Amino acid sequence: MKHYDVAIIGSGLAGLTTALELAEKLKVALICKRHIFDNASRWAQGGIAAVSDPFDTVDEHVQDTLVAGANLCDKESVEFILQHASSAIDWLIQQGIPFSREANQPTPQHAESNYHLTQEGGHSKRRILHVADATGDAIQNKLENKVKAHPNIHLYEHHFVIDLITSRHIGHSGNAVYGAYVLNEHQQTVHTLSCSNIVLACGGAGKVYNYTTNPDTATGDGIAMAWRAGARVANMEFIQFHPTCLYHPYAKSFLISEAIRGEGGLLKLPNGERFMPQHDSRQELAPRDIVARAIDFEIKKRGLDCVYLDISHQSKDKLIAQFPTIHKRCLELGIDLTREPIPVVPAAHYSCGGVVTDLQARTDLTGLYAVGETAYTGLHGANRLASNSLLECIVMGQNAARSILQQPRRQPFNSLPEWDESRVTDADEEVVVSHNWDELRLTMWNYVGIVRTNKRLARAKHRIDLLREEISEYYTHFRVSRNLLELRNLVEVADLIVRSALIRKESRGLHYSLDYKNTLPKAFPTILQKEQKNL
Repeated sequence: MKHYDVAIIGSGLAGLTTALELAEKLKVALICKRHIFDNASRWAQGGIAAVSDPFDTVDEHVQDTLVAGANLCDKESVEFILQHASSAIDWLIQQGIPFSREANQPTPQHAESNYHLTQEGGHSKRRILHVADATGDAIQNKLENKVKAHPNIHLYEHHFVIDLITSRHIGHSGNAVYGAYVLNEHQQTVHTLSCSNIVLACGGAGKVYNYTTNPDTATGDGIAMAWRAGARVANMEFIQFHPTCLYHPYAKSFLISEAIRGEGGLLKLPNGERFMPQHDSRQELAPRDIVARAIDFEIKKRGLDCVYLDISHQSKDKLIAQFPTIHKRCLELGIDLTREPIPVVPAAHYSCGGVVTDLQARTDLTGLYAVGETAYTGLHGANRLASNSLLECIVMGQNAARSILQQPRRQPFNSLPEWDESRVTDADEEVVVSHNWDELRLTMWNYVGIVRTNKRLARAKHRIDLLREEISEYYTHFRVSRNLLELRNLVEVADLIVRSALIRKESRGLHYSLDYKNTLPKAFPTILQKEQKNL
């Protein structure tokens, strides 16, 4: 059994930020179920929202966030995180992040450093700092190298955290974490890890849907294990569908950045007709939930496979300079965005809900923290404003580290129970796992998607209940594998999404119900708490 001061589960921006902020004083384990570079942060194309133009204000950024969040954001959280945006950007610059600079374009400028600012849907001003169209990749490359070089950070790749070890495992009263059971994929053995603190930075749960912009690692692991341990979760019904995922049989999960629309891209039907003016006065710059519903409406109404995003009217040189990654990938698939429109469809993109935390990233369990997409801070409300998420990763990652460093050092528990495999055997038919994986994701796509009804949700709940029983039985009788563990977490998250959606008797933000089309006058978060007897 190994002991660490802190174990961080996940290697996205939130996890790396927390690790680097802690490692000067504490011994840190960074646990990744695949490679360190397999995370959603790397896929972020747009950038980071932060006020730096003298004609913009934090108050305006706050207001844009509240409006996009359909009045369900926690205003205190919004103000706190956005007020720390400038210091978060400074921290990234100190790490060596090469944000794009102006190139004689008539756009607002940072007074001193001349950074190029772009605009995305829901923002009233240009305030997105970016590194061309591959911001996440640039940031991750820098931070990953720093993490790998740090002597106090021990990296565990291909290690899957099965479950947290809590008070109930050792017969203690209260609710605290003491460690975790971790599957070493290479050795196919389960180890016991003792930790004074655990930070969940596992990302979101996009893979619960059949079509998603998320990487294969986004299986809701942090949310599921925190729920099983007894932490509250909130607003799980609010799944953001990105309006523009590239529609092509060989383009798995490739995102077409919101910044394309921010720079003048127009959404069109196959005949070249624009349709967003009929759906919202903000047209292509409406928040993501509205744009995604509009595209979904047009596709279903007209029996289309996709719609088209056209920015070919802009300067070719400008497009290639600002969107090199998107331009290159589209060209590989025979699409030249400088000359023709891009075929796009909506896809599951971001989980606005998650594990309930305070502004120090603390959950309901002593010693357990959650940051990034795994967490619910109240920032995103019923719909995430574009490019606020990477900002949240940095601010809350730093806050989690600060909180851990300020707490009295928790003493390790030296006699944690070992993982018991005495009553399990090797799996007889792995096809059961792959079949249930496909059925679960298709069920969620068909019944719990962009537009919902009571009947669809009830059908989904019924099928998910049956799948949970099958998966639980399989988990009880056979040795664990990554595929089985991911499926176990996905079905848990699917159940939380459907239960939350059934509770909400209105349409708000990302949750749109044909049975409750109106928005209630007061907004309340949906908070779920596991019954103590079921822990």
